[in-house]
Amino acid sequence: MEKLIQLGSDMSLLWSNYSSAYLGGIRSTLILALVATVIGCVIGLICGILNTIPYNAYTPKPRKFLLKLIRLIIRVYVEVFRGTPMVLQAVFIYYGLPYFSGNTMRFNSLWVAAILIVSINTGAYMAESVRGGIISIDPGQTEGAKAIGMTHVQTMTSVILPQALRNIMPQIGNNFIINVKDTSVMFIIGFTEFFAFHRYITGVNNMYFPSAAIEMIGYLCMTLIASFILRWIERRMDGNDSYELVQADSLVMGEGMYEHPDRGTPFDEYSKQKGTLEKASEKERRYSSKGGR
Repeated sequence: MEKLIQLGSDMSLLWSNYSSAYLGGIRSTLILALVATVIGCVIGLICGILNTIPYNAYTPKPRKFLLKLIRLIIRVYVEVFRGTPMVLQAVFIYYGLPYFSGNTMRFNSLWVAAILIVSINTGAYMAESVRGGIISIDPGQTEGAKAIGMTHVQTMTSVILPQALRNIMPQIGNNFIINVKDTSVMFIIGFTEFFAFHRYITGVNNMYFPSAAIEMIGYLCMTLIASFILRWIERRMDGNDSYELVQADSLVMGEGMYEHPDRGTPFDEYSKQKGTLEKASEKERRYSSKGGR
């Protein structure tokens, strides 16, 4: 108990002295994660669409070759950036560019470098998510869209993508939460986000564990709030799941669900024929009864 009290006292002391630095790090982390996730989703969407363009034996050879080349490039991009740590990707992109260009090409802004690195990494994961979301849609919907004359672009934008985006919405939220945590590796290029401020503060006062506890609580609060917001967005996208059948509409009443005792309905041909047959039968019965007398 004494240790917990001492930890709380040390955390309170650190927060009172460096609260502005911690809050500044939180702000930088959230901005970087949000912008990089949006750009990464755009990259993944483009890659996913290009990776699912169909071709068959009747496709012209130049188009078929181009599509295969695009798929190969996307596959290499996805495998490289999904199969290596983001910290090494940051090193190769930020320090490798001036190394191979003889220091003539380099990043002048740490924000641009950090956003580019996280966006490219996110795009590799989103490319597979988008591809899986598109494949998960029933092929019959694509065939139906082609049957009514829709092009591939129209089919994707109007039929497939709206459903696929809803299916991959949890993965988009998951990537955002991952980016909130993974931006901590950007200290390797000198970008000052939440974790970088922790490193600076502990270097000044050597209170490593109390500062790490503040970092843990900060990251947990950010991810929990993000999860709550994303679940709310998913529920909004699902819409209302309570439906009532409308029975007072004239079109519904005319489809065999309602029948006038004398005239039938103007929408139901079967009712008219039935009424005509019933009148003919009635006349025949009256004629037979007169003849019988």
